[in-house]
Amino acid sequence: MTHFRRAGAMVALGTSAALLLAACSSDPEPETSGSSDTTSSAASGDDPVTLTWWHNGVAGDTGENTLGDYWDKVAADYTAEHPNVTIEIEQIQNEDLQRTRIPTALQSGDAPDIFQQWGGGELAAQAEAGYLMDLSEPLAADVERLGGAIAPWQADGVTYGVPFQFAVEGIWYRPSLFEAAGIADEPTTMDELNDAVQKLKDADIIPIAVGAADKWPAAHWWYNFALRSCSQDTMNADTAALDFSDPCWLDAGAQLEEFLGTEPFQDQFMSTVAQTGATSSAGLVANANAAMELMGQWNYFVYEGFTDGSEEGIQALHDDLDWFPMPATASGEGAPTASMGGGDGFSCYKDAPTECADFLSYLVSDDVQRGYVEAVGGMPVAPSATDAITDPVLQEIAAASSEAEYVQLWLDTLLGPNVGGALNDGITAQFAATGDAQNTVDLMTAAAATQ
Repeated sequence: MTHFRRAGAMVALGTSAALLLAACSSDPEPETSGSSDTTSSAASGDDPVTLTWWHNGVAGDTGENTLGDYWDKVAADYTAEHPNVTIEIEQIQNEDLQRTRIPTALQSGDAPDIFQQWGGGELAAQAEAGYLMDLSEPLAADVERLGGAIAPWQADGVTYGVPFQFAVEGIWYRPSLFEAAGIADEPTTMDELNDAVQKLKDADIIPIAVGAADKWPAAHWWYNFALRSCSQDTMNADTAALDFSDPCWLDAGAQLEEFLGTEPFQDQFMSTVAQTGATSSAGLVANANAAMELMGQWNYFVYEGFTDGSEEGIQALHDDLDWFPMPATASGEGAPTASMGGGDGFSCYKDAPTECADFLSYLVSDDVQRGYVEAVGGMPVAPSATDAITDPVLQEIAAASSEAEYVQLWLDTLLGPNVGGALNDGITAQFAATGDAQNTVDLMTAAAATQ
């Protein structure tokens, strides 16, 4: 998860909850011309074309690959309607894809035609370096139809990608473990969460799993404390100016340190990854070895990857899996119902065939978006596809998104790879007890000075 620098503030989903909220509205907007089409007319002709596509839909430990299987189907359906197009897919684990493969490919000039794009500062940096195709004209109708959800995939008014899902994050939990520890209600405040942590420890249950080895899962705790400490105006202004002198940024780290003092996480959390293997943070929750995890909506299908893949196994997981919003803090100027959020999308490489833009238009069409919800359990960005959300937990996430005071894009994504990376490094050092709240702010400030 990464974002873009100053232009990042342009999306600071702080403009309102319009980003996700347009996508999760219970009253879908009327379809505009072509909005329900599953193909567009942007393709260039009948000459043979090969598109290479990199995405993070990989198989879980049991071989289950709901997202990857759905993208295979989407590609097959598209090529069936466009027989001159061949799509070659490579499925790459998320951390490797984002941190290594995509940056290396872009810098080498040998990038795939279509690749995973998290938007924000990272997108803006890629656009500034000249790596991305301008999609403003070929996807004009889609940009209008998707509304605010498209904002993180734009920079300086130019569209460089499209999201296929966007949602807020919260805390996933296993109700059976809450019951075993005598926890009757979902925590709504940090005091209640701390009380739940203690009850779980007393019952010899790991309270919360975190994949700190991947840095960003640990960093999300600090992000949420910052969201509660800093007002929306401060959040928007400071991330735009890259000025972190307001005391609220230091307070976020202080709140994190207070929380870390309750020892809520599993042993050796600094060496735990987020999504790979039974001992990952996702694996601990999926196998009921830990009670909670702060994570985005996407973990629904990540957890499914740790089942045996059968309908019965997945249903058993769903029967003992629930979600609640990040609890409110006792102090701070941030809105109690503000939420962190983000999404996944795709961009086209600058030298990709024009069919790349046409395929992205197909990806966000109502039919494909509706199929995405049904196959993967994701949150669609196409307003007319929200009627496909039938899962009670996903409906709960959609409701929380709609009720949020505003939705703030992930801070590392918002701030870009330089400042955002420094932020994550500082937070990870706090988790490891080798840094403190002031060090995190100092690292952000030093990185901002190099912009």
